[in-house]
Amino acid sequence: MSSSSSPLHLAVALDGAGWHPAAWREPVARPHDLLTAGYWADLVTEAERGLLDFVTIEDGLGLQSSSPTGPDGRTDQVRGRLDAVLVASRVAPLTRRIGLVPTVVATHTEPFHISKAIATLDYVSSGRAGLRVQVSARQNEAAHFGRRTFPPFRFEDHDTPAAQELVTELFDEAADHVEVVRRLWDSWEDDAEIRDAATGRFIDREKLHYIDFEGRNFRVKGPSITPRPPQGQPIVSALAHATVPYRLVARAADVGYVTPHDAGQARAVVEEIRAEQTAAGRADETLHVFGDLVVFLDDAPGAAEARRERLDALAGRPYPSDARIFTGTPVQLADLLQELSEAGLSGFRLRPAVAGHDLPAVTRALVPELQRRGAFRRAYEADTLRGLLGLPRPANRYATTA
Repeated sequence: MSSSSSPLHLAVALDGAGWHPAAWREPVARPHDLLTAGYWADLVTEAERGLLDFVTIEDGLGLQSSSPTGPDGRTDQVRGRLDAVLVASRVAPLTRRIGLVPTVVATHTEPFHISKAIATLDYVSSGRAGLRVQVSARQNEAAHFGRRTFPPFRFEDHDTPAAQELVTELFDEAADHVEVVRRLWDSWEDDAEIRDAATGRFIDREKLHYIDFEGRNFRVKGPSITPRPPQGQPIVSALAHATVPYRLVARAADVGYVTPHDAGQARAVVEEIRAEQTAAGRADETLHVFGDLVVFLDDAPGAAEARRERLDALAGRPYPSDARIFTGTPVQLADLLQELSEAGLSGFRLRPAVAGHDLPAVTRALVPELQRRGAFRRAYEADTLRGLLGLPRPANRYATTA
């Protein structure tokens, strides 16, 4: 639980040229560079310059800005994206302290593959890896794989019994996915590698373990082919908007992202997640709840609103978002973050509306303002992402029970 005296945690969510679909048309945007390694390296190093805890990198299995029901035929929005895990692995050697949390679509991605990919990222980054687990009920994305089909899913049908059954099924599957990934990370004990050239023994076979997971969605024997990651367990995070995903956060995550629009909603969401956390038997564990906000930041009070209106005109409609959209100055945003933290949020994940404009506004204006108030760090205080978040390195479940 956060209080006004607790330093805030800050992350940014990176998605192409920015979260507004017309962001790529801004003068500061770099549309020719969006699919280059250098562009992503520049964004993440800027975030590290601001001492942020971590960046999340968006991913998906459909076209980047298409509608929820599938491709929409538009040619005025960004199409296509790079693989988030591979982007994180590319920029990891260029950074030293900031956490790297790519998005993974659990619905269509095998947990064995994800476990070794994130474990590898943890090695490449020397202990700064995590993942953001996501589900998908989109028909066009399922069609890429041909293993399952989904009925038409419209947001206006979200509260129908059929839709709720599907949502529950997808999030239960995601919880199993995370459980398999976590067990695979533990399937090698920390000292399983002997590396004794004299005796010819590289590993101690007794310290590699079958996970023998059997559930409704997966049957995985293990062990992993990748040794236990430097953090033991890289962080797991998830975005949640309602009770079913709140349960996933409470049951399986280290960080949950929520989207309250005011302090009252924030307080209610945090209370619900804490209750679910207790029900899951995790009451004694640290579970961060971050508030998500889309941000348009400018020094002049009216400039951010004018920029938002200009981008909306270019897109042909007002930009909709699941999260609160903040338009204003860094000082005003600092006020809001501190107000929301009083409701129990321990940190925030900011979504820059225009990456080339709003990310530097976060790192070079918002962060100094929070530092002036004593609400944010002035230097990195840990070498791993778990350390930055105040999470201990967990014991290996198989070593402690063997």
